[in-house]
Amino acid sequence: MSDDLRARLERYRQLLPPGEMARLEAALAQPQPPALRVNTLKIGVAEARGTWPAWYGWDVRDVPFCPAGWRILRQEQPVGGTLEHDMGCYYLQDAASMLPAELFTAHDAPLILDLAAAPGGKTTHLASRYADRGIILANDSSAARITALRSNLQTWGVFGALTTNFPGERFGRWFPETFDRVLLDAPCSGETLRPASGGRARAVSRREQTALCQRQDALLLSAFLATRPGGEIVYATCTLAPEEDEAILDGLLRRYSGALAVEAVAGAPDAPGLETDGVRVFDPAVRRAIRLWPHHYQTSGFFAARLRKLDSVPVEPDERPARPWATTGMTALSRAEIVRLSADWRALYGFDLGGLLDERGLTLWTRERLLFAVPERLVALFGDLPHAAAGLLAGHEIDGQIIPSHELITRFARAFGGARLTLDEAQVALWRQGRDLRPAPPTAYPAGTVVLLQDERGRFVGRGRLLGDRLRNLLPRRVRGAP
Repeated sequence: MSDDLRARLERYRQLLPPGEMARLEAALAQPQPPALRVNTLKIGVAEARGTWPAWYGWDVRDVPFCPAGWRILRQEQPVGGTLEHDMGCYYLQDAASMLPAELFTAHDAPLILDLAAAPGGKTTHLASRYADRGIILANDSSAARITALRSNLQTWGVFGALTTNFPGERFGRWFPETFDRVLLDAPCSGETLRPASGGRARAVSRREQTALCQRQDALLLSAFLATRPGGEIVYATCTLAPEEDEAILDGLLRRYSGALAVEAVAGAPDAPGLETDGVRVFDPAVRRAIRLWPHHYQTSGFFAARLRKLDSVPVEPDERPARPWATTGMTALSRAEIVRLSADWRALYGFDLGGLLDERGLTLWTRERLLFAVPERLVALFGDLPHAAAGLLAGHEIDGQIIPSHELITRFARAFGGARLTLDEAQVALWRQGRDLRPAPPTAYPAGTVVLLQDERGRFVGRGRLLGDRLRNLLPRRVRGAP
């Protein structure tokens, strides 16, 4: 254990019961196994559990508070190097970070605000939690992080998300008492006590922490104001610093006494919040929060709480930004265009696009030769809100023909029954590196056709375009280069 970590541990000694510091130090001396969360939009957990561990030599243990989460205790093939990882069938994520989305109660199709969403791990979890039937406004204030957020949502295969880039502090007055669920995974000091988990390893100055706490206060207030009466807020941080955890909840509880409650969550880890940080005594309700010490559940340090908005509160709304989609080049397809496209895809690929649109309540939009599938409800709610991305990339144009996107096919691979070619193991290895295949595999399809490729297990491995002497690789750049 480094001297820096020992020094940081000392501040937590007074917060732990007698004898627990030794357990904490022992836990931190052990390597933390990787963890993943299965994409239940693409594959069932039982099917994944019955195949992947045997294929890849994984020793798997369930994450106790996430039905789709696994810890990988042993791995013959690294979890980041599989075809399923490339295709978005699971997300590599610290087990502790799987907690927040699981704290929300069940709801058929909630309206959700993810206030600080990038890079998108918890946003994809929310999409899976509600079977992509809800609408998620996925916002992040950092323009530099929007690309990762957008990419992860596309890789996961999410229809019901709108990605925006605004200060999170504004949403409470832009959308007062609007959302059923609000997730605030707040920017924090990253004091997880496990630097390798992705948290910040360097010490945070008192001035920096004061600024973080002020921002956390403002963001949680915004989340509270944006939540409808009866709705839920989950506040989470990847830090154990009580100034950023219990103290933030305590401040909002004191400000809105009677209109807000911290709720105990059935089935959540038995890991109560602190009564005091040694200086302040917190509201007793703060004990219902969840403080994941690394030695209790073999995770990084983490904090989360579910809050219920009990009553309406006065809000002075602000005018929110507006920019009709038509001014950005987004154009809705006509019914006749959808019917023609559906017929084309059914004939070549055996895919029922029209049935999908009707069953999911989706509309199709084009922009710059790209085709997007967007829920009608999302358009009705946020059709004039400036955004970085809307819905799922469903197709794109090649030589005047719209072909299904990689993202749509990976979401519904088994529903695409036509224009498929099987590659052998050596060909798949080249394909995953982004290589064209020369010569093209034998096929009756004419030059110019975009075909769907599968391996000998029947797993989709990408799209290719027949060009006479070769099969051109159409894998998105973000999934190329795998071994």
